[in-house]
Amino acid sequence: MDVSRRKFIQGTATGAAGTALAGGALLGSSRADAATLSGQAQVASFPFHGAYQSGVLTPGPSRKQAFTCVAAFDSTAGDSGALASLLRTITARARFLTSGGTPPYLGVDQPPSDSDVLGPHVPADGLTVTLSVGWTLFDDRYGLSDIQPLKLGRMPIFPNDSPEDAWLDGDLLVQVCANHPDTIHHAIRDIINNTADNMQLRWKMEGYASPPRPSGTGRNLLGFKDGTANPTGSLAGDLVWVDDPAEPAWARGGSYLVVRLIRMLLQSWDGVSLSEQQKIIGRKKDSGAPLGAKGEFDGPNYRADPNGNVIPLDAHMRLANPDTPQTDNQRLIRRSYNFDLGTDQNGNLKAGHIFIAYQQDVERQFATVQHRLIDEPLADFVQPFGGGYFYTLPGVRHDGDWYGRSMLA
Repeated sequence: MDVSRRKFIQGTATGAAGTALAGGALLGSSRADAATLSGQAQVASFPFHGAYQSGVLTPGPSRKQAFTCVAAFDSTAGDSGALASLLRTITARARFLTSGGTPPYLGVDQPPSDSDVLGPHVPADGLTVTLSVGWTLFDDRYGLSDIQPLKLGRMPIFPNDSPEDAWLDGDLLVQVCANHPDTIHHAIRDIINNTADNMQLRWKMEGYASPPRPSGTGRNLLGFKDGTANPTGSLAGDLVWVDDPAEPAWARGGSYLVVRLIRMLLQSWDGVSLSEQQKIIGRKKDSGAPLGAKGEFDGPNYRADPNGNVIPLDAHMRLANPDTPQTDNQRLIRRSYNFDLGTDQNGNLKAGHIFIAYQQDVERQFATVQHRLIDEPLADFVQPFGGGYFYTLPGVRHDGDWYGRSMLA
């Protein structure tokens, strides 16, 4: 019961899902709604169907699930038909996993249809599955080269980067986010087990978000609040969703995604004075307020500080977002997490930051911001080593739809 068994599992999962109940910007300056950050209640589920994928703006970054896994895969599908089958399978698994339900029982003489990591009934647990495609998918294997998103390509190696090939790129990128780490493990394991015929894991990184302490936004491993400046409301959508008529028709309603795996030199950072740390970032470490301000969500007064006497001109927040009318459309939607991989061979901590940013135009937004950050003081304490540019597919609109259907039409 080999190939037929796999098809049975996939088909049964799709049916079960049909009946189950469906449920920042950089460390820069800006305003955010503090009320949205005050409560971190765990939501049971988020909608799977819609014009846009969940996991980008739904749920909002300020209420993001506490755990994530970003996993890049190489497609081994032999042709466009096999690629379509792969994307249908990922859709079926994501639809079931994000809704929750009971996996089929195949009998004691067969391998179980589910790992049972979450028990006999799979809870939705606030899970979102967000699928993106890499620039490498648009080669001559599947006849997609003529419909590649205009700004999708290899991520540049910026001057302060330390790239490692094993952690770069991928044909497909799956990001799963949820309320608990075992839900993350279960979801990635399920997707891998059901797609082994047509894609192979290239790299994966698991992460976690810190809760607000004492209030407001969670912190990164440098000890500073991270995501304070995320745009909110309708502005977020205007900065994220691609609607350029010059883009391929299938791509409209998607989003450019940048993933940066950033190692933090934490032991070196911990030896820097508090005053210097705050100048490097541009914020107070305890409250998250811009230097010279009182509250986390207060805006910096750059006009009154043209020479950088309060917030240095090369502070991370000031370079990332100069807060001018000319730079407003360069802002990003951040959904970043911390990671910890233990220690290296020299006993140093292998921990850092999974930078995840969605945007409408990767050149106008991320690349422009990143060029301003070249050789900033923070560069002495961070080493970007992996990730890439990806394109987040438009949403799955209904039960008969699937990831990438319009791309392969």
